[in-house]
Amino acid sequence: MILVLLLLRLWLWHFNVFGVEAGVMKSLSVMEGDSVTLHTDTDTQRNYAVIQWMFGAQNPDIVIAEINREANISDVSDERFRDRVTMDSQTGSLTITNIRTTDSGLYKVDITTDPVVVKTFNVTVYALLTVPVIISNSSQCSSSSESSSESKCSLLCSVLNVSHVTLSWFKGNSLISSISVSDLSISLSLPLEVEHQDKNTYSTQL
Repeated sequence: MILVLLLLRLWLWHFNVFGVEAGVMKSLSVMEGDSVTLHTDTDTQRNYAVIQWMFGAQNPDIVIAEINREANISDVSDERFRDRVTMDSQTGSLTITNIRTTDSGLYKVDITTDPVVVKTFNVTVYALLTVPVIISNSSQCSSSSESSSESKCSLLCSVLNVSHVTLSWFKGNSLISSISVSDLSISLSLPLEVEHQDKNTYSTQL
C-alpha cells in the first residue's frame, strides 16, 4: 500500500513538472505608434486549445484576449486594447497595433494543449520625441559690424511636450550644459551664449 502511494505521488510529480512547457521570458522594445507581434511559436489549429492572453504592468493577471475553439469564442475582452489587438487563428500569436506607452508591461499567454504552453513577454514602449528647435537672436548673430567681435550670440534650444529626457548643448563632442525633466510633459528650453566670432561647432542632443 505504501509502495502504491509512493508511486502515485511520483507519477503526479512527473505530470506537474513535465505537463507544462514554460519558455524563457522574452523582452521586446517598440516605439510608440508602431506594431508588435508576440509569437507563441505553437500550432494550435488542429486541436481544441484554449488560448488566453493576460497583461499587467508588474503582474500579468488581466485577461485581454482569448480563443476557445470548442466554445467558438474569439474575443478581445479589455477595452484598452479593443480595435488594436488581433490574434492569429492558427498560432494564437498576439499583434498590438498603434501601441501606446501605457501598453508597457508583462504579457503572458496560456495555451491548454498537451503539454500546456506558458510564455511571458516583457514589452517596453518608448515615446516618440519631438525634434529640438534652435532659435537665435539673428540681428546679433548675423551682424557684420566691427563691434560684432565683442558681442554675444544668444541661442535657445527648445522641445515641446517631453518627459523623462535630458536636453544638452555640446561644443564639438564636449558637453557644456544640460537640463532634465522627469515626470511632467512640458516644454523644455536651454539657452546658450557664444562669442560672435566663435568658429566652433555647437549642437544639441535630446
